[in-house]
Amino acid sequence: MISIQHLTFQYKKQDALFTDLSFEQYNGSIVGLLGKNGAGKSTFLKLITGLLKPQIGALNINGFKPFDRLPDFLSDVYMVSEEFSFPSITIGLYIKATAPLYPKFDYEKMNHILQEFELESKKNLNGLSHGQRKKFLIAFALSTNCSLLILDEPTNGLDIPSKSLFRKILVSSVSDEQLVLISTHQVKDIETIIDTIVVLDEGKMVYNETILDISKQWQFKTVTSLAGIENPIYQEKCLGGYRIITAVNELEETEIDIELLFNAIINKVTLKSINHVV
Repeated sequence: MISIQHLTFQYKKQDALFTDLSFEQYNGSIVGLLGKNGAGKSTFLKLITGLLKPQIGALNINGFKPFDRLPDFLSDVYMVSEEFSFPSITIGLYIKATAPLYPKFDYEKMNHILQEFELESKKNLNGLSHGQRKKFLIAFALSTNCSLLILDEPTNGLDIPSKSLFRKILVSSVSDEQLVLISTHQVKDIETIIDTIVVLDEGKMVYNETILDISKQWQFKTVTSLAGIENPIYQEKCLGGYRIITAVNELEETEIDIELLFNAIINKVTLKSINHVV
């Protein structure tokens, strides 16, 4: 569980990045954390993993203050960073040396995911391609069974088949006792697996809504013309017409276009209508 109350954080000689930030998220969800470059996503992730300390406010992760960096906290939180490095050792030796740090580590799950990703335990990590190393890191993260899993741009470096496999493996590997937070710009890569959308903009959580609630409120369509469309919530010109958000019509069901929703939120054109402030 993530619980943040009235948090303020700023880097030295800079304006405050977060001011009076509050946010709560419970286990049992796969959350997509979205935001423009510079919105504060990386700093937010460093705060909840204890790499940075807020100046003001309460920050609680699974009952711990992250910056205390207690062993019981560190053994139940795992973050897959966008940038990473490995020692020059085999996959098998890395698992043998590192897995014991995580009490809930599932070796059987690890072996299964390695097979799915076509990774051999005898391979040297630094002899793998970037995409292969990313797949190994994802496999290791999922096998820790940590209560909080943080994936920062997990699909960067993966080819199209690997992205599809990543989605399949993630959904089948996490439980209701876990909270998965995925920070990404590649919204198309995660839109079928997340159940909650959180948008961070200008140091504030400006949107926090479940996929189910979004589908109950809004429809997402591509139309050739706006003629006959009454009061679209948001619209964008696209090849062959317009992408639009409209109020839900119970006679018609549409898939959620997360990219279009995100653009509407960030552009603040219809924030009063679609925004749910945390």
